[in-house]
Amino acid sequence: MAEAPGRPLVVVVGSINVDLVVRGRHLPKAGETVTGGTFARHHGGKGANQAVAAARVGAEVRFIGAIGDDELGADERASLVAEGIDVSGVAVVPGVSTGVALIVVDDSGENQIAVASGANAALDAAWVRQALLSGKRRLGVMLLDLEIPDAPLIEAAGLAERLGLRLVVNPAPARALAIPILDAHPLLVMNEDEALLVGSADTPAEAARLLAARSDRPVVVTLGRDGALIAEPDPAGADPTGADPTGRPPTRLPAYPVDAVDTTGAGDTVCGVLAAELARGDPLPPAVRTALAAAALSIGIAGAREGMPSRAALDAILATGPGRRSGP
Repeated sequence: MAEAPGRPLVVVVGSINVDLVVRGRHLPKAGETVTGGTFARHHGGKGANQAVAAARVGAEVRFIGAIGDDELGADERASLVAEGIDVSGVAVVPGVSTGVALIVVDDSGENQIAVASGANAALDAAWVRQALLSGKRRLGVMLLDLEIPDAPLIEAAGLAERLGLRLVVNPAPARALAIPILDAHPLLVMNEDEALLVGSADTPAEAARLLAARSDRPVVVTLGRDGALIAEPDPAGADPTGADPTGRPPTRLPAYPVDAVDTTGAGDTVCGVLAAELARGDPLPPAVRTALAAAALSIGIAGAREGMPSRAALDAILATGPGRRSGP
């Protein structure tokens, strides 16, 4: 494995939230009240979670985002500092609340999430540009999520190549990707539901092929217990819908099966660890395998970040290989 000088660098531009979690027997249907649950508060936000996942497996992480001038924001900022993450790029927005996510988790570990964006929605392109250009510059990975507005995302994507950062985008929560982001040729990483929406396709494989053709970069789609697939851009002239037999089918990678306690944060774990492994110099398929192993560990403990593994825990599960049941 080719090691970059020093620790691998991951720059995350994204959201930071407080997670308010209720665990109940089942997820409520529309209009239904489910009683008898338990409550917990956790640190969260897709961007902040991904930053923590990358830091725990050894990356040097810089986080760029926004919090409110409230107690919740100060607590979230301190949580990132405790993980060894550079928070000099975190803006404090006066008069605005820190983002909050309301999460319900059922007995099988599945979840529903509603987010009040708060300061995340106030993050602007000017702040992102200033934060990116004021930091040290060396090769690494830039990781973006869609819990912040398009303007700062477009600014960050446009600067990635100039700063020597490989661009990875997690289009979650799923919405149409802004054309300038796709034009920056990102590696896209998403779950199957997000792939169907963002790729406007009937199957995750078809969506991945279409998006790979559009971005001219690989696309990774996670499939839960079924692992993940990697779609590469097709050769010139191939039909990205899959009708052309010269097109390459996606590569499928198996999951590391564990008993799920809470799937909240599993996708963020994949994105953060994948970014860290790519920054280390790993090729994409082994980096995805490592990220899947980290996600398997993360769902064994309640909370978005609580189960995100250390490097030592990750190396231990990698030694077992996929397809064999492992504990957290």
